[in-house]
This record gives sequence, C-alpha cells and structure tokens, in this order.
Amino acid sequence: MKTFFLSGILLLFLLPGECQNAKLQGWHIKDQQASGYYGISLDKAYQFLAGKNLKSTPVIVAILDDGIDTSHEDLQKVLWTNPREIPANGVDDDANGYIDDVHGWNFLGSRDGRNVLANSSEWIRVYWRYKAKYEGVNIDTSQLEKAQKYEYAMWQKARSGVVGKGMKEDELGNLKTYLANALFCDSVLKPKLGKMEFTAKQLMSYNPSNKLEKQVKEFFVELFKQFTTPDVTDSFVMDEFEKYVTGEIRRANGDKVPPEDDRRKITGDDEKTEANRLYGNSNITNGELMHGSHVAGIVGADRNNGKGMQGIADNVQIMMVRTSADGDEFDKDIATGIRYAVDNGAKVINMSFGKSLSPDKKMVDDAVKYALSKDVLLVQAAGNSKRNIDALDNYPNPKYLQTDSVAPNWITVGASDTIGKAADFSNYGPHIANVFAPGIAIYSSVPGGDKYMSWDGTSMASPVVTGVAALLRSYFPQLHAAEIKKIIEESVSIPTVETFKPGTTEKVNMNKLCTSGGIVNSYNAAKLAFGYHKP
Repeated sequence: MKTFFLSGILLLFLLPGECQNAKLQGWHIKDQQASGYYGISLDKAYQFLAGKNLKSTPVIVAILDDGIDTSHEDLQKVLWTNPREIPANGVDDDANGYIDDVHGWNFLGSRDGRNVLANSSEWIRVYWRYKAKYEGVNIDTSQLEKAQKYEYAMWQKARSGVVGKGMKEDELGNLKTYLANALFCDSVLKPKLGKMEFTAKQLMSYNPSNKLEKQVKEFFVELFKQFTTPDVTDSFVMDEFEKYVTGEIRRANGDKVPPEDDRRKITGDDEKTEANRLYGNSNITNGELMHGSHVAGIVGADRNNGKGMQGIADNVQIMMVRTSADGDEFDKDIATGIRYAVDNGAKVINMSFGKSLSPDKKMVDDAVKYALSKDVLLVQAAGNSKRNIDALDNYPNPKYLQTDSVAPNWITVGASDTIGKAADFSNYGPHIANVFAPGIAIYSSVPGGDKYMSWDGTSMASPVVTGVAALLRSYFPQLHAAEIKKIIEESVSIPTVETFKPGTTEKVNMNKLCTSGGIVNSYNAAKLAFGYHKP
C-alpha cells in the first residue's frame, strides 16, 4: 500500500505531559551555544529587552488558517477580542459588516451556521473553469495579452496535472477495500480494548483471544506504523486515512466530474467576484482546528501559565481568520481574509499554506498592496515540496502579477532543523525565500483543551518568524513593516556548516537557498531593532 501521510507535515501526536523526546520540547526557542539546538535564542532576546528597560505594547497577529480551539489552556488568554462587539447577541455592534466577530471571522461559513469542511483541488477547479474556453481550441499565444497568456498557461498546467492522472480503477478499488478493512478493525478493537480511542502502545499490550482478533490487531499495528510514534491515536489515523482516500477518489475523477462547489452553496459568495466581502460567519472553532491551533500556539501561547509550552511573543493577541479547509484555499478567501485582518487591527499576518495555481492572483495582489498601505507585515510558509520556488509557481507569493516587483511587506520562510541545516522537505528560493526558521518537531497546542503535538513543516517555521515579528512590533512599535522584514533578514544566524539542497545530495551554503542566507534569531533581531530606533 502507498504511504498516505505527508511526513513533511505531521510527525507525532502527544497527550498532555508526554513527549517522545522531552529534550526536543521547545528546542526552537533555545540558544544554539547554550543548548546545542539551532533555535532562535528567545530567552536572550527577552533578557536584552529587559536590560534596556523596554516595555511591550499589545500586537494583534492574524492567523489565516483552518480554525482554532478557543478553549485551549494555552490559547484562551491570548485570543484577540473585538472590543466593540458584544458576544453572541446576533448584532453587528461595531458596524463592520461581520456579526459577532468577537475573536475573528470564518470566511468558509454561512449566516445560518453551516460551514465548508472541504475544498476541492485548485488543479481541478482551474481545469473545469476554463475547459469550455480552451479545450480543443487552437490558440495562438502570440496574439494573447499578458493576462490571457497567464490564464492560458495556467489552464494548460492544470490540464497536464488532471487529465489521465490519479490512481487506476483497480488501485482505487484496493484502496477503498483497505479503508473498509481499517474501519472494521477499528470497530472491533475499541470494545476489546475498552476505550473510545487507543494508541499503538495500548494496542501492543492487547492479547487477542482468537485468530480473527489476532489478524485485526496485526492489521492495525501496520497501519500505526505510518506514523513515527506510539502515541498517535486510532481516531487520528482513521481521520487522516479517510481524507486521503477521499482526495484520491476526487483526483482520479478530476477530468470526468466537475468539482463540487460546496463553498459557493454554503457561503452564497461568488469566488470570482472581488466586490462582495461580507460573507461567512463568526464560528472560528469550526473545521479541523488542528493546524490553526498549532500555528497559533507557536506564535503566542501563554508564556506565564506554566502549562504545555511557551509561545514566542509575550504581548500578542491572536485573531483567527478561517480561510482554509481540507483541500486548496480559494484566492478570494485569502484576499478577503487579509483585508479583514488589516481592517481590524492586525499588524502581522501568518499564512501557513500554499498551492501551485492562482486563477485570481490579482485579488490577492490587491489585498497585499492594501496591507502595505496600512503597514501590515505578511509572513508565509515556503511549502514542503523540496523545490526551488524561484523557478516553479508557488502561491500566494510576493511577486505582483505581470511585473517583476515584489511586495516589501512579505517574508517567505523555509524550514530548518535542530543543527542549522535546511529541512529535507522544505521549499527554498535564493530570490523568493527570505529566511529559514526551525520547522522540525515543533511542539505546540492542538485541539482538546490541554493537548499538544509535534509537527514538521514550513507551516511551523512560518509562525516562528511571525512570533519574532510580533515581538519586534510589540517592543519597537515605531518600526514599519518593511523595516521589520529588513531587520529579520539582516539579523539571521549564518550556519557554519553546509546543508543539503532539499531533495538532493548537493551541498550548499544557505545563501543559495534564501536571500538572507541564514536562520531567524530573535536576540540578534532585538539588538538590531534597538539600534534602528532607540527609544
């Protein structure tokens, strides 16, 4: 059977107080000289700031993601609260067009409470969006304007990735059978173990009483091996497996069946029209919540409650803007989410997502320009495909459509490991990626009130940089977004060892992978920021 979990994104599942390697908990904030781990030297940064008698001011950080567990012990006290909105009264008290947006907004919902749980692939959406226009038509590209060339090239790319792709019918049948067997085994094991959910460790201690039970146990043990830790639960495994199978079914039928338009049905919004921005609902706790909660914890988990883990920024307010569901984000939701965050006071926006096609990139570009006009910094994960994003399309990105100009208020982040090398899964780009940041085994909050998980990914590296940016904007509020970006780039730690170019055996210095040539360091950044504008 093919591996169906993205090892560059998910690593292990942890219950309260458990960790496969306790030494790695919080390694990303440690100092390399003191600990041996190539972290961001956060304690030294706070010691420096305290030594200069600097005081922080609150900074709002928007997380564009899949939702957040607002009840989590490490997130409750750091949530942004709209001061002009009365909770749950069904009234738009602040007259901003969003009813009861107390802690943020969900752009994947309806006013009657329904919510989008899954988006289709952008590849399939683009293929069907332009199929009638271009399929079987002889196009002379020399006669096309720039915008039309972009559209046609994008459709050709989508077609090449959709038509004839995906699993064959027999492979898909085998995968469905495997899923059915997994569901059966899971239903047998739960009552035998006397648990609503169980871990691989608990399963190994179970003694089957007959041949069937032995086969069921062996089957699920093999399924658990898709993960690297015995602490992952069967519920999590089954959820990921079912999503994988659903995705493969959609991919196999991508050129035969148009994608289901759940987003338009539920939100009532036309994703191709920029004008309408007043859609969605206030339910930011809808959706998977895993990714958004983990990202939020890295940025600003409560540093003073003695629980779980510590976030990076100590005076931050987390605004959740739900723009993601299982599948690819819509450009419209990204653009509208950025505008919502800006209009409601966010000074830093984290975007831990990406895709290979962008049919409405101009919408996103306009939103980025709007953020720049309001002095808001955008931080984005570079992606986990081991590729050079200078040469290959990766969206959203800071390059404005049809020009060579780049947004000065945008930071693109690759992932580094514990010894100062690029993570093997990380995207890179000597002209587009700006910095690297810790993105291996990053321990942070996940849904469940008091649960935590360690994940790999540039999705984790991005909020590390977002946290540092929020820290700087908190202690040096006079600095502009472009200045914060410059400081973060100029204050990186330069690794003394060569790294492998991700996905290859070629050894390079990190300056071949990003513009700064190094790994973000909060202590160096704080010192440089102090030198820029002394209070």
